[in-house]
Amino acid sequence: MFRRRTQTTTDDSPVPVVDPKPQGTPGKGRPTPKRSQAEGRRRSPVTAPSNRKEAYRLQRERDKTLRARQREAMMRGDERALPARDRGPVRKFARDWVDARRLPGQYFLPAVLVIMVLSMIPFPVEIRKVVLLGYTMSLPVVMVLVLAGAFYVAGRVRKEAAAKFPGENLRGLGFYAAMRSSQLRRLRFPRPAVLPGGAPVPEQRR
Repeated sequence: MFRRRTQTTTDDSPVPVVDPKPQGTPGKGRPTPKRSQAEGRRRSPVTAPSNRKEAYRLQRERDKTLRARQREAMMRGDERALPARDRGPVRKFARDWVDARRLPGQYFLPAVLVIMVLSMIPFPVEIRKVVLLGYTMSLPVVMVLVLAGAFYVAGRVRKEAAAKFPGENLRGLGFYAAMRSSQLRRLRFPRPAVLPGGAPVPEQRR
């Protein structure tokens, strides 16, 4: 009997591999990085100082930045950064009371400066006599006005603070307000939070 032979046609030609990418597109050649790895690469590397001199320089820069931030916070009136003598609602009330008014004390230094400049200008003899006489008479008058204004401010601030904050310690509050009233507005610390008249200072001016 003859056995039935099953013939299978075998194609020995190579089968082309279809690349899903379009031609001309180069392959990565590496796996896609994880998100944490990509973010880590974007961060700038932190290197330790190479010597003591470099470490000291970096520490000074950090201290300088910290002091600048603390000073800015104090100038803004941030309670956490203020010294003990400026903390609390009572002291803030005294500052705002003074800053909301135009008081004689804040003009004392400018007036003295103007008088001194005028006294040094080489005017003719007759005019110079008048200027010196005005200088001699005006300086005591300005000082009396400043002292009177300081007593007025101290008394009013203490009185109004006692009514608004019953039971609070008001020791030294009058002197605190009087000293602030004798300073130029630009030199006050912390910076004024209200304008003359009581309106809040705009944020960009603080």
